[in-house]
Amino acid sequence: MIDRRRFLGALGVAGVGSILGAGPANAAPTGRRGQTVFLGSYSTWGSPPGAGLQVAARSGAELTVRHTVPGVPDASFFAFSPGRRTLYVTNELVPDGTVTALDLADPRRPRVLGSRTTLGAGPTHLSVHPSGRYLLTANYTDGTVVVHPIRSGGSLGEPTDLVRHTGTERDPHAHQVLTDPSGNWVLAVDLGADSVYVYKLDPWAGKLRLHEQVRLPDGAGPRHLAFDPHGRFAYILGELRPEITVASWDPARGKLTPGATVPTVPDSAPRPQYPAEIAVSADGRFVYASNRGEDTLATFAVRGYGRELHRIGENVPTGGAWPRHFTLDPTQRWFYVANQNSGTVTWLPRDPRTGLPGAVAGKVAVPSVAIVAFHC
Repeated sequence: MIDRRRFLGALGVAGVGSILGAGPANAAPTGRRGQTVFLGSYSTWGSPPGAGLQVAARSGAELTVRHTVPGVPDASFFAFSPGRRTLYVTNELVPDGTVTALDLADPRRPRVLGSRTTLGAGPTHLSVHPSGRYLLTANYTDGTVVVHPIRSGGSLGEPTDLVRHTGTERDPHAHQVLTDPSGNWVLAVDLGADSVYVYKLDPWAGKLRLHEQVRLPDGAGPRHLAFDPHGRFAYILGELRPEITVASWDPARGKLTPGATVPTVPDSAPRPQYPAEIAVSADGRFVYASNRGEDTLATFAVRGYGRELHRIGENVPTGGAWPRHFTLDPTQRWFYVANQNSGTVTWLPRDPRTGLPGAVAGKVAVPSVAIVAFHC
């Protein structure tokens, strides 16, 4: 099965992106009993469609799905407010995308506060500005980024700004928007424009001003980026090319400078591959990427104070098909992978010394799953 973003990306190409624990990886899980985990899935399409937003509980490493939160369709990405009292969810609907805010006074029973239009189609990523005053959302289908003010209590106001990207070889597809570690700059990754846009956010007006557009090679298809813990480097994951670009980041000037690239799969891996998610361990020693196609997690050792990545070990199967998203649990001892096409969330242990994932230790059925996130 091919998802609609892979289909669009293929069309575009044809027309021309944590604190380490201690102890061995096979040690007993250290997750707290009853820990709340949120699961998002596509509910208007898929084989079969999912439930939207679901709440699960973790005991040890195992997840158990408890219930579905009604009224949150196509829940494809999550973001928490400072303090984690509010959850924001993309509703990846086409042509009329929305974002939903939920109160987490009781995380086991999220309460919908309301939804707002994203003024675009297929919102695929969102993040909360560190001020807690604005929600930033990337509309994939039409390549735009929208800003919503966050009201007292966590609900959203009407949009204050919408910026539109422009592609050259392909149509723009904004895939991620986030604030840099300094809190001074907003970066938007656009797969179709082969670019990372750097913006300045006006904290009073809620407006984005373009600072620079950083172009990657044609056909790179950048999807997500992740910063190292010190905010000196950004690791940009390509979706249309299975590679990570290491870029230096100057927060004083808002300057992103792309450097060397490193492949996420060996030369012998079949093509095509569509990498999906990238994450950095909290201590900055390791970077991880998921590969859709090979259906694996790749591990990279960070060297040269952040400026070098070296793929280590063999890429490890995720135990499912099409790993769209993964996360490290709060202990950094377990990976949880959202395998969209097999409709499963799997968990794999992580060796705290080597950083390498182990074999799949368990799974739970979540049809058309898109994301998994821990409340704390």
